[in-house]
Amino acid sequence: MAIRPILEAPDPRLRTISTPVEAIDDDLQTLIDDMFETMYDAPGIGLAAIQVGVPKRVLVMDLQEPESDEEDAKPVKKPMVFINPEILKGSEELSVYQEGCLSVPDQYAEVERPATVRASWMDREGRIHEEQLEGLLATCLQHEMDHLEGVLFIDHLSRLKRDMLLKKLNKARRAA
Repeated sequence: MAIRPILEAPDPRLRTISTPVEAIDDDLQTLIDDMFETMYDAPGIGLAAIQVGVPKRVLVMDLQEPESDEEDAKPVKKPMVFINPEILKGSEELSVYQEGCLSVPDQYAEVERPATVRASWMDREGRIHEEQLEGLLATCLQHEMDHLEGVLFIDHLSRLKRDMLLKKLNKARRAA
C-alpha cells in the first residue's frame, strides 16, 4: 500500500470524466488499498480515484462512526468501496451539509443535495448492491460521484461564493 498525492484545484485532471471499471483485478485492488491509505492519511471520509490521478469510476468512503455514545469513544473504521456507482433516484427532499474536499483543502461551504438516494454499485469483490442511502452517507456518495463527472463541490456554489473560496485557497497556498 502507498499514499498517493492528492490532486488539488485548479488541476485540470480533476475535470476529467472517469471511465467505467472493466475488470476487478490486482491493479484495481492495489488502487483501492492505496486510496484508503491516502484518505486515512489526509485525513478524509471519501476519495474518488480521479483525486489521485486515476480516471476510473471507483471511490472509497469511511464515515468512521464511534463505538459508543461516550465522548472519548474510538471511531470504528467502516471502509466502503463503490465501483461503477450510479444514482438511480434522488429524493425531492433536500438536505444541506457543510462540505469540504481533499482536493480543495481547508475550504468548506454549505451544499444542498437530495436528502436520500437510491444507488447501485459493485464492491471490491464484484458483488452488486442496490440500496437506499440517507444522511451523511447519501451526501458523501453524491459528493464523491460528482468527482467521477469532473465536478467539484464548489461548482454547486454561486459564482461569488466560489470565487471567494478559491481566493482564500490561493491565499492559504501563498502563505504556506
